[in-house]
Amino acid sequence: MGKRIAAALLLLSGSAALAGDAGPVRPFEASSWPVPETRVDAILAAARRRAGVEGARPCSDEVFLRRAYLDVIGVLPTAAEARAFLEDRRPGRRGALLDALMEREEFADLWALRWCDALRVKAEFPINLWPDAVQAYHRWIRDAIRDGMPYDRFARELLTSSGSCFRDPQVNFQRAVQGRSPEALAAAAALTFMGTRWESLPADRRAGMTALFSRVIRKPTREWKEEIVLDDPAPRGPLEAVLPDGTAVVVPAEADARRAFADWLVSPRNPWFARAAVNRLWAWLFGRGVVEPADDLRPDNPASVPGLLEHLEEELVRSGWDLRRVMRLVLESRAWQQSPIPRAPPAEAERLFACYPVRRLDAEVLVDALCAIGGAGEGYTSIIPEPWTFVPGDRSTVSLADGSITSAFLDLFGRPPRDTGLLSERSSDVSDAQRLHLLNSSDVQRRLRGSRRLVQALYDARGNRPEIVRGIWLAVLSRDPTEEEAAAALAYAREKGRPPAEAAVDLAWALVNTAEFLHRH
Repeated sequence: MGKRIAAALLLLSGSAALAGDAGPVRPFEASSWPVPETRVDAILAAARRRAGVEGARPCSDEVFLRRAYLDVIGVLPTAAEARAFLEDRRPGRRGALLDALMEREEFADLWALRWCDALRVKAEFPINLWPDAVQAYHRWIRDAIRDGMPYDRFARELLTSSGSCFRDPQVNFQRAVQGRSPEALAAAAALTFMGTRWESLPADRRAGMTALFSRVIRKPTREWKEEIVLDDPAPRGPLEAVLPDGTAVVVPAEADARRAFADWLVSPRNPWFARAAVNRLWAWLFGRGVVEPADDLRPDNPASVPGLLEHLEEELVRSGWDLRRVMRLVLESRAWQQSPIPRAPPAEAERLFACYPVRRLDAEVLVDALCAIGGAGEGYTSIIPEPWTFVPGDRSTVSLADGSITSAFLDLFGRPPRDTGLLSERSSDVSDAQRLHLLNSSDVQRRLRGSRRLVQALYDARGNRPEIVRGIWLAVLSRDPTEEEAAAALAYAREKGRPPAEAAVDLAWALVNTAEFLHRH
């Protein structure tokens, strides 16, 4: 492996940065931009010029392919999909791939996972849901994403719905909080839809917002674990409250106070709603928000790039609250299609999004990638003895509804507990225990020895050793090997006359243990 490739891989492991003008680093960088500059890029370029920071080069098609699959649908491309894209020479191939990915079922699975983290979709203690309700809630969230429900309607239904937790799944937003008090519900609404920590609001605003949720009641039914959530129908007078922006509101006696809050929240003039949504979306795609932490919007926590959130907010409102449209704007930008190799000091590059940020694969995405390569499913466990908590082994981890269903692998690699809805619950840190698991685990070895993808690579190559090596690289890293990598792999395979199948497993295991495989880059 050449020195520049080694340096790039050190970067992916967080150990070094490669900068300067030596030219594109293969196979991670391209020499010219395949996409035009967008308004997002112009705003970022202006901020970088003011700071004297240089942006990264374009990412290569190989990097774009893997990044698009992992960031948009949470799965690795197959070797056949990788070959088809890398051999496609059409100018608009990147945009065409993004459009195709956003129409796949896995898109709804991955983005439902993201929202289920934020909405605390998890059965039993310390969350007040039961597996039946969790399944209904997850299905509603996933269907809303798949069908492109406008974001203002999505929020309004979660905040104002009444009915059974089993049959009207939106009401579970008002149950999946730590505590049953109006203040707990108001705090969850502020965090989820305003991107604001409860403690950062002034006391009078907290009291006023709490009042708007003070009439929510829960009633049990004769069905096991079922609850009805509704606005209290008992006789009452008008309700006086203060909205989070300081506006006084009087809710008539016969009206649902939750609707008064929702009407204020989803207004295009609201200073929090659209901003929180686009900042969270940006954080999901880049690993950090324009305002960071992405769920801590407050006056004394400014955006790192002035004007960027304002532009994305305008686009969200103009699109009719279509989050998928805003996501497409970000994905088609040069900002998202940059190389992961910074050409500026790492801290400044990260703050001004002057390179694509390298971070470890999410636990669910990583285990699904290993399952896809190895052809064997994950084994799940749950402390709740309900039929809903039994999961077939071939079910993708990303598509799991219930945060209480887990595995030793998921626990080791930082799956969030979904207790608070904070983005910081999910850990992407790399630990020694994780490295040792990938390096020494008999489970990883078992997966690779039974890998259908490796068998397919051997079959497609028809005994051609260079093609076997290429097939392994495409199956694991979604790219062709460099000349040096191919030469090293062939030399290893010839050493002591190793059988092709044994050499293939060894090479795949080595690639699974690279920083390139473990990280989004």
